[in-house]
Amino acid sequence: MERYEAAYARQSVEKKDSLSIPAQLDLCRKASVNDEIKCYQDRGYSGKNTARPDFQKLLKDIRAGKVSKLYVYRLDRFSRSIADFGQLWNVLRANDVEFVSVTENFDTSTPMGRAMLHIIMVFAQLERETTAERVKDNYGTRAAAGACGPAPYGYRNGRIHTEDGRQVPTVVPNEELLPVVLRIFREYAEEDTSLGDIVRGLNADGIPCVKRDHWDNVSVSRLLHSPVYVMADEQVRLYYKALGANVVSPESAFDGVRNAFVYGKREANSRKYTNVREHNVVILNSVGVVAPDLWLRCQEKLARNAQVGNSGKGTHTWLSGLLKCAKCGYSIKILTEKLNRRMACSGRYNSAHCDVRIHVSLTELEDAIAGEIEKLLEECPPEEPVTEKDPYAAKLEELDRRADRLMDAFAESEDLTNAYLQRALKKLETERRQLLEARKREVSRPKLPDRLEFTSLSFEEKKAVAAQFIERIEVGETAVEVKWAV
Repeated sequence: MERYEAAYARQSVEKKDSLSIPAQLDLCRKASVNDEIKCYQDRGYSGKNTARPDFQKLLKDIRAGKVSKLYVYRLDRFSRSIADFGQLWNVLRANDVEFVSVTENFDTSTPMGRAMLHIIMVFAQLERETTAERVKDNYGTRAAAGACGPAPYGYRNGRIHTEDGRQVPTVVPNEELLPVVLRIFREYAEEDTSLGDIVRGLNADGIPCVKRDHWDNVSVSRLLHSPVYVMADEQVRLYYKALGANVVSPESAFDGVRNAFVYGKREANSRKYTNVREHNVVILNSVGVVAPDLWLRCQEKLARNAQVGNSGKGTHTWLSGLLKCAKCGYSIKILTEKLNRRMACSGRYNSAHCDVRIHVSLTELEDAIAGEIEKLLEECPPEEPVTEKDPYAAKLEELDRRADRLMDAFAESEDLTNAYLQRALKKLETERRQLLEARKREVSRPKLPDRLEFTSLSFEEKKAVAAQFIERIEVGETAVEVKWAV
């Protein structure tokens, strides 16, 4: 493909002191040694608008490998900021495109131009970090002032008047949705009630979830974890201190009336509730709706039911944990009927919102994947044995630290009851016992031989090998796509 030089010009509004688009393009043509140069231009668009028609067309041609060199009258005609230019430069560099700013003596085909680029990239990184810090500071300031942002389920946005006459944002209970919130907490506090039981009950009664029609285990779990619903008192404060959270609000703010809010860095691309260790806890300027003892019972049950060593589960196929629904992303369940095995989407099974009916044979799928793994194993040379670190040591040490924090919280407050302390310590001991049992099972698992023949491996060995080679398997009604990790 023959590549060409291009020029880009932009003018938001016609002004006397603003160089016209024809004049910009004329300067670009003079800077080029070629007789012909392809021009792209956007009139009446701000630099903040990245949806400029010719700008997008130019980027498309660059990614298609058509452009060899790009000329602009000035850098701000192409990008609104140094930070944005840093991202655009990555596109130019990935497609081997040189960049020239005519009036700023900026040409990446020359040593001086490349030096200037490095300086610009340093400022771009500084601008991004400064922006991120401003966002973080603003978020923390709003939270410390008692505002939690968009109203959570069961609340609606409102405003309250302060003593100095100002109006500040807040959330107030939504009388229509409040009974649903209380129902979820009360039902989950029952010993024999699971998240799935609550999901099925809500969906059967036609109660819509947040921004969608159906509830699932994740949405119910997030609601139960949230301190926005609790009438936060001293016990709630000590609960978070024992988890290692940074309690920003003073002890007196935990008055058993107002609710709380947790903010901090969340794990990327995670649907699970983030661990609150080293997160910030503040009291809001709104009221809670769930009694603290009920809320704490639910937190203890959530922690008690947290999965430990989940990779050991699955007895019907060595592909357990890898199978996902291609439509909704939920895990695939294996249903057994007499001697037959069939796959079903857990989204349909748990909350009846996925309509996928899988007609793929599990046995044929296992045989096909086993054949592919066999080919991969033949290409793998034998490795020297490696002494693995104990994966449970850090978790056990963390439990010890949590126990220490709990004792510190107990010593810090005379109002903390001994019953609460004993209950919390018992919960930690239960977690420790579960971890020790999981470590014992891990140690007792069969070790893989030096050279693997997949068909001769045991069920557990096949699971271990499959987990190393496969990221996920997306199962549709009649087709399957394997996302390999190699």
